[in-house]
Amino acid sequence: MTKPRIGIIPGDPGGIGPELIAKLLSQPDIREQADILLIGDGHLFQLGQLQAGAAFEMQNCDPHKDSWTEISGFAHFDRHTIEADKITHAQVSLANGRSALENLNTALRLAQEGIIDAITFGPFNKAALIQAGLGHEDELHYMAEFLGVEGYISELNTLDGIWTSRVSSHIALKDVPGYVNEDRITKAVHLIDGVLKRSGLARPRLSVAALNPHAGDNGNFGTEEIDVIQPAVHKLQSRQVNVDGPWPSDTVFLKAKAGEVDGIITMYHDQGQIALKLMGFDRGVTVQGGIPFPVTTPAHGTAFDIAGTGKADVKAMQAAFSIACNMVSNWSAH
Repeated sequence: MTKPRIGIIPGDPGGIGPELIAKLLSQPDIREQADILLIGDGHLFQLGQLQAGAAFEMQNCDPHKDSWTEISGFAHFDRHTIEADKITHAQVSLANGRSALENLNTALRLAQEGIIDAITFGPFNKAALIQAGLGHEDELHYMAEFLGVEGYISELNTLDGIWTSRVSSHIALKDVPGYVNEDRITKAVHLIDGVLKRSGLARPRLSVAALNPHAGDNGNFGTEEIDVIQPAVHKLQSRQVNVDGPWPSDTVFLKAKAGEVDGIITMYHDQGQIALKLMGFDRGVTVQGGIPFPVTTPAHGTAFDIAGTGKADVKAMQAAFSIACNMVSNWSAH
């Protein structure tokens, strides 16, 4: 069986990404799971090894010309996005942002060209990316424009088999009700349904969260559930989508935690993020939903407070890598 080909980029040079990658690659069975192509400045991967107290062998290659999956050690596509003495550790900087963005661009092109099957990246710092010219509210929308994606996109988050998608994401809370409409609910449901199928679930069990407290309490606390959310759910059910709701958002995650549900469609960012991060901040993963190949990253950020100390926990990075491998294995079937 052909192994997934995963491209790994460091993320923000001043954060914990390089350290996390070194800890991931030092695990003894990592090469059994995938063929790995390291994409980025060699000194960033060396920095990560120093920070992690780990060591692994890299061999430079040009993946456009070389049979990189046959290389001993880890194949490395060396880039020159930042000088080692220009890295600003544990701080937002233009140089760090440019480096992260340039390495992302390279990885996206390699995936477009079919040289890699998926991307896993160390955490980005959004402020640094914006300084570097991101031009969007987040990296997902940047990737979508870069790749020419015109369909529905949304960050998906997952932890221990529980997945979430969002009807709205990085917007002001006061603007959320305007995003709660049948079209966006339907697209958010179809997105998570498709991604879960590509992760190996034949018929995902989905629940839609309400917008208002107590799911609106029969209209006493708002009518979005009656006017918009419930009719959208009923229409999806009539099309044989395995979905129910709307459920009060303070109890729907109890269903998921009990193993009764695989995916939850939330109405806004923090509705899902608070729940998942409380259940396991150190293990959560973000999947860039709607992109034409798997792109995963730890759900936590650059952790500037511990960057360079060797204290970064690798569990979320390990989960992001494993999910990317699993999605590649199931991708063509859906």
